[in-house]
Amino acid sequence: MAAINRDPLTAPHAVRNDAVLAVFTAALATVLALLVGHGRDPGAPGWALLLAAHLPLPWRRRRPLLVLLLVLVPVVPYHALDNNHAAPVAATMVALYTVAATVPPRRTLLLGTVLIGATLTLNALTNPDGFVELVRITGWVVAVLVFGVDVRYYRQYVAAIVERAERAERTREEEARRRVAEERLRIARDLHDLLAHSITLIGVQTSVAAHVLAADPERLDRETVAKALDDIAETCRAARGELRTTLEVLRDNGTADVRGPLAGLDGVPDLVEAARLAGARVEHSVRVGDAVPPAVGAAAYRLVQEALTNAVRHAGPEPAVRVDLREEDGVLRLSVVDDGTGPTPGGTPGFGLVGMRERARSVGGTLDAGPRAGGGYRVSATLPLTPATREGTR
Repeated sequence: MAAINRDPLTAPHAVRNDAVLAVFTAALATVLALLVGHGRDPGAPGWALLLAAHLPLPWRRRRPLLVLLLVLVPVVPYHALDNNHAAPVAATMVALYTVAATVPPRRTLLLGTVLIGATLTLNALTNPDGFVELVRITGWVVAVLVFGVDVRYYRQYVAAIVERAERAERTREEEARRRVAEERLRIARDLHDLLAHSITLIGVQTSVAAHVLAADPERLDRETVAKALDDIAETCRAARGELRTTLEVLRDNGTADVRGPLAGLDGVPDLVEAARLAGARVEHSVRVGDAVPPAVGAAAYRLVQEALTNAVRHAGPEPAVRVDLREEDGVLRLSVVDDGTGPTPGGTPGFGLVGMRERARSVGGTLDAGPRAGGGYRVSATLPLTPATREGTR
């Protein structure tokens, strides 16, 4: 079955294997010519023609039609000389089978018709009374042709199955790579949002403590310094907890979701309070129902977090920030507006806005961000709440 399934045109060591086959068929032809009593002794011309019919067989897979022709050229005069008719049958059938198994079926049918017609003509001239012999020869030719064509179709069927299996395997591998890339991107966004927010707050709170310490050492406001240090410690604890939850997915070997509950809209007040501790004057309004998908709530939380972080970093001292979330016409509309100066022109661009847009797209939404005409900066997003939202996947 392995030999049948393998494509004969691409099989390894084809010439070597076919040379062995040619030697075997030549030995069989010699035995038949010596032992079978039909016909007469071939003599020198007959032996030469018989052995010449086997010489092209090692190249039968490379040039099947040419090899068949080169086999028939000595076989026809061999039969015409009324030598032993069984001796060259093996070589002829091998060449005929190779043509049927490798050549397109239409060409094989035409070749079979020509070959059977030539056989009928030759038999009519050399043995007009041998009807049984004629039927036998015709039957062998038809059987070999049918078998060869059947093997050809079977190989095509096996090749198609193998190709489909390989294509399915490639699809599975591509899907696995895509999932890994998406998960890495999700983790990168979460780490960026978490670390940028926490580090920004720690930096502002540290600046407050340093300013109090340096402003008037003799009249040290210990309560303000202690509160700033407590705020830094609380920010560190919150960041450590979120970081642990985010990184757990990297240690999971299964398929379960180990990220824990996603941060949602209920965490927005904590973000607002943290921004206030950093010096921003924040007002917020949340007018959203209870039917917000977890993925949309998590995306909105991260968008507000990044927008507030940018406001604290770039809007200047004590910026006024307005956070608004409302449900309208089946979508969640998010807006974060400040009156600050915005990012420093010519500064090195970060990944914040890129991550925000990717996070909005991950739940089927859109995001716009840029300076306002009257000054300040505005971030607005539209996140759909329909069943088409891909929940929990980002």
